[in-house]
Amino acid sequence: MLTVKPLPAFQDNYIWVMEQDNTGSVVVVDPGEAQPVIDYLQRTGADLEAILITHHHKDHTGGLNELKSRYTPRVIGPDNPAIAGIDETVGEGDRFRLMGRHFEVMATPGHTLDHISYLSSGTPSLLFCADTLFCGGCGRLFEGTPEQMYQALTRFAELDDDTLVFGAHEYTLSNLKFAQAAEPDNPARDTLLDECQKARELDRPTLPSTIGRERLINPFMRAHLENVQSSAAEQGEAHDALSTFTTLRAWKDRF
Repeated sequence: MLTVKPLPAFQDNYIWVMEQDNTGSVVVVDPGEAQPVIDYLQRTGADLEAILITHHHKDHTGGLNELKSRYTPRVIGPDNPAIAGIDETVGEGDRFRLMGRHFEVMATPGHTLDHISYLSSGTPSLLFCADTLFCGGCGRLFEGTPEQMYQALTRFAELDDDTLVFGAHEYTLSNLKFAQAAEPDNPARDTLLDECQKARELDRPTLPSTIGRERLINPFMRAHLENVQSSAAEQGEAHDALSTFTTLRAWKDRF
């Protein structure tokens, strides 16, 4: 049995920890700082088997060198020389095995050009998508294009509804408030917003989400729909899904 837990880091990051029952080993995703991971390992007595990196931003890689100096993890990540400490570089379509599960690498540029996501098959499948897909939103376009990001989200939308979505930031409330503006009439989104507000009041994470949920409430995955396009058209060009997505992303940046 594989469990996935969030370790809060910085103001709103999550470092995801995968742990398989009875093995004493863990895998962490995007350790932006080392101390939360060190504290977890000391508290549980677990061994750090591997680290997965999605992209080069420091809030996802900043703890890597310290963790490597203390432990001997297998470090897997994108082929980017700017990231010191990766042992195995991977890209689109590569596969590997960890924690008794198969993982497939998806190239998901947009937020950054080197951004990759990890999809683990199983029941349910697990998607570690970092800063590409959030609950109710998507990442800013620092290096890539709107088309690249929209293509990544379109690929995600083809995954099974019950696929668990492990984004890297607790942005859900702000994303859903933007979603209200982008698609005013969406009862499923409003219900989720109420649930997430209550969760945050109790200091509980709103993640993971699911692909099925995101298709229902996330305007960036609903840019093909007429009601979303109608709202986006008040802000800019919105004659098809891609132009609508592009306008939504620019609108969110200034929202």
